[in-house]
Amino acid sequence: MAVNPLDLWNHWAIQILVLLSLALQVVLLLLAGIRRGEASLVLKLLLWLAYLLADSTAIYTIGHLSLSATADRHQLVAFWAPFLLLHLGGPDNITAYSLQDNELWLRHLQTLTVQVLGTAYVLYKHIAGNGSLVVLASILMFAVGVVKYGERTWALRRGNMDSIRGSLKKQPPAKHTHFHPQDQGLGKEEFQLRRAHTSFHICKRAIVDSSVDTSEKLGRKRSSHMWLLMEMELSLMYDILYTKAAVIHTWYGYCIRLFSPLAVAASLLLFYFSSKDGHSTVDVVVTYVLLVGALLLETTSLLNALGSTWTFAYLCATRCCWLRHTLLCSGRWDRLRRALVSLRLLIRTTTGRSSRRSARRWSGTMGQYNMLHFCSLCDKPGGPLLGRLAKMLGFKELWDKKHYSGKTQISKRIEDEVNNYIDLLDLHQDKKYNKLGVYRNRWTEIPLQRYDEEVIRNLSDLSGDEFQEGIIVWHIATDIFLARSGVKNEPEAVEAVRAMSNYMMFLLVERPYMLPGLSQYKLYQKTCEKLVEAERGTPHPRKGLFTMLKDLFRLRNGPNSDSRLMLQGQQKFANIIFENYGPLSPEALRREAPRLSSPRSPEAPRLSYATSIAKKLLNREPQISLLQLLLKVWADILVYAANRCSREYHAKQLSDGGELTTVLWLMMEHLHQVSPYESLIAHPEPRIRPDESINLK
Repeated sequence: MAVNPLDLWNHWAIQILVLLSLALQVVLLLLAGIRRGEASLVLKLLLWLAYLLADSTAIYTIGHLSLSATADRHQLVAFWAPFLLLHLGGPDNITAYSLQDNELWLRHLQTLTVQVLGTAYVLYKHIAGNGSLVVLASILMFAVGVVKYGERTWALRRGNMDSIRGSLKKQPPAKHTHFHPQDQGLGKEEFQLRRAHTSFHICKRAIVDSSVDTSEKLGRKRSSHMWLLMEMELSLMYDILYTKAAVIHTWYGYCIRLFSPLAVAASLLLFYFSSKDGHSTVDVVVTYVLLVGALLLETTSLLNALGSTWTFAYLCATRCCWLRHTLLCSGRWDRLRRALVSLRLLIRTTTGRSSRRSARRWSGTMGQYNMLHFCSLCDKPGGPLLGRLAKMLGFKELWDKKHYSGKTQISKRIEDEVNNYIDLLDLHQDKKYNKLGVYRNRWTEIPLQRYDEEVIRNLSDLSGDEFQEGIIVWHIATDIFLARSGVKNEPEAVEAVRAMSNYMMFLLVERPYMLPGLSQYKLYQKTCEKLVEAERGTPHPRKGLFTMLKDLFRLRNGPNSDSRLMLQGQQKFANIIFENYGPLSPEALRREAPRLSSPRSPEAPRLSYATSIAKKLLNREPQISLLQLLLKVWADILVYAANRCSREYHAKQLSDGGELTTVLWLMMEHLHQVSPYESLIAHPEPRIRPDESINLK
């Protein structure tokens, strides 16, 4: 006999809702960590839906309980109301989904008050008939729910930028000097994570744009040693902004962690010994599921808190000497952490998610987008089916951004070039910064001015009046230079230049808020139109049946897809641009530049500017040295973008995996403010083998 869904809902709505609420908590606990790095779109969508549904499901269920009478056959449903409060408290590893959630902490406080009153009303009206043991269990669970929900609201308050700025005034910088011989046996990531707590006050000052503490001694250190430390500091900032870390690792936070599992375990025992007469079997089973689920979640919360390096930082800074001596000096905490890390690794291996890369580390990738690649493929017949559908529905622009972009791993060459450029400029010195820590020089100015020939030094005149305009010009000029130059014998340098150029275009198209200055999207669109006009009529090789079918169902077609064929197409297109858009003569450039370089002018000759730059570079010898110049130019553009980007957007991007520019920004803040490695002089970084690194949460 068919079951009517409406009848099923009418009879078991409360049971379905409370189990759904518990399931959403489990999903949040398991998936919240994917926001630190790369993740598939499906997982991100699932996490977003779980975050939105978790609160609305619990709030709706509490309201339903408070407004309707409890049926005699479902007397236990009133006991479930405190569990919904506990679910509203959420797991420890996610409080805010976006930075704006922290700004709305007062709204969460108002919701907290309403939901606590609603739950208290349900218990007062319906719980008395369930026996004294169930009443006592309900009181315990109600206390746990109120505390955990209140803790989440307080965590949102502490993750507010104003609160972080206020904490810098009240709390002195953490100076963790507790190191023992066991530190030398730590993996590199674990070692740097503990050191990140020592210099974390620099990151907090930088993220809220607070003044520099001039009482600290300045010093110069090489940026090449700082990448891993910066990643760890940014992961700690993620904890403050988007998790409960700011309230967990306090004396009252640890007390809550100890109280919660004990109270839930006591409630489980009280319910176990209570009378089940008159209760349906389904309601009893649902109650046990809620109790066991709550116990597992709260026990996991306790173990994660005790084994976190935040606890190490707390113990180092505590005034309670006996506690520090008992847990740190004796090595008990280190043994606990190693056991928990090993257990986590075992679970990850068992579930097929084993990875050598720490969950705290940044993904180490950079977005890629190439204008020539896009303009040579867009609006061509035989395009992807999804692209045609997106165009019909009015989402062509969004489709073009996503479909023609990609990602690539940051190479060691790029890291070295950026490090060398930062060290070369002595960015920690005040002459390169103003008093507010803002990079003084104009983009591309320093690398070009250091070149011997005046022709190259004058290329800064072609870099545009706005930063994003300069990115477009140098991006096209770089593709033309690489297509026509004889630098094929330097593949690593060529790939590094191309990757940095494509990355800055990716930010301009996909994440313009991560770039300083006025938006130049209209200029980008006009330039694309001119590129499409230049490419139109160019013969394309015939495609085979297999290639046509592959393109028909292709979801991504970034610059690195089918790299050899794509690269050949870009080089041919670059040659077409070079032939059709000759460089402006010096007289024409002087005459037309004031009018045509205006960012408001739709006729701005950016293709001529790019061709002028490429021709001047191609006419110089040796071209290998000019390839090195391009590396420095793009390193300078990266440094400028990182330093001039809004601190708020750096913080926002942490919830979506972070950006290369954010790592560089924090690195330069360290070099500008204070050397973070003074504490490492007496305790040098341990030498480890590549297989000794461990995964950290």
